[in-house]
This record gives sequence, structure tokens and C-alpha cells, in this order.
Amino acid sequence: MEYDDEFDEDLPDIEDYPTLISVVRFNKLIPSIPWFSEVGEPLDQDSVTAARDYMDGLGFPGAFVAEVENWEDAAYAAANPEFNSEWWDAEEQLRMALTTSALELMSEEDLNLALTHVSATASDIINNAVEAATMDAGIEDQELIRATAGSALQSCHQAALVLAAGEEDTHPFALKYRLFEHGHWPIAITGSSFNIF
Repeated sequence: MEYDDEFDEDLPDIEDYPTLISVVRFNKLIPSIPWFSEVGEPLDQDSVTAARDYMDGLGFPGAFVAEVENWEDAAYAAANPEFNSEWWDAEEQLRMALTTSALELMSEEDLNLALTHVSATASDIINNAVEAATMDAGIEDQELIRATAGSALQSCHQAALVLAAGEEDTHPFALKYRLFEHGHWPIAITGSSFNIF
């Protein structure tokens, strides 16, 4: 998919909004990410470090990295009713804090426009990547396919918020996105396990 230059034209004079420039750059890089290309493969050291720092930054220093080896286990991890609700709450609090910070730097209209463009860019690319990865593996579980794509789209939204708010690349959402950049799927923290496919 080609990058949509209309994104840049729709935005306000972005020189007035330095963090919006970062979001525009981020949006242009989405097509170059090797989405889901390493699922089931062992995590390299950088991925393990990013996962560890993500858990620490989110307030789960006692959690451990659980490498998911196949789509069947990924489906179980994604559908597991033992989702750590504290993990979900912690992510939601971070999302709200980033939104507040971003709105101190730009209008709500401009922020929503930028995030909408990121979602539009990411949607086709991620859906195509998930379709290719699951087709290769003979996966036909539509619920799993939707969960996989939804997780990656959410991470794009979160990472764009980090940039819009002017936060560092050590922010937990930036670290989670890095796992996608490495071709993996960080599924969820379940109990004390951070499941990564």
C-alpha cells in the first residue's frame, strides 16, 4: 500500500506542532514494519529487554516473559479469561494520561485527525499481514484473526499517542510497539505472564 500524502495536507501547519511532525513520520514508517514475520520464533535479546522494561514501566516488575510457540497457544492466550485486569487498567490509565498531555500541545480536532490517519494507514497493512501469516499457518479462526489485527492496531494508536504527547521512546507503549517492530505479537499479561508470540 502506498503512503497517503493527503495525511500531511489535511493537518494544520505542523511546524507549529512539533509532536505532530513525529506522528507524521511514524505514520510513514508503518508500511515498513515486518508485521508478524517472527511469530513463534525465539525472542532476541532486544525484544526480551523491551518486554521486561514494558512490564516494569507498567507496574508489573514480578511478571515474566512467556514465549508463545504456535498459533494454537496464541489463540488460548488471547482468549484466556484470566486476563490481568490490573494490566488493562494500567494501560488505560497510561492512555488517558497521554491523551491529556497531547491535548496540552494541540487541539482535540488535530489529535483526532492525526490518530485517525494512523489507523487508516495501519488498518490495511496490518490486516493484509495477519491474513498472510494466518494463511501460511492454515489458521481459519476468524476471532483469532480479528484479535491479532486489533492488538496491532491498538498498539499503533498507543505509540502514536506517545509521540503526540512528546514522550520518550522508553514509554511502555513505545516498548510494546517495538515488539511488533521485531515481528512478534505481544498478546497480553495474563496472571504473572507476559505472553508474546
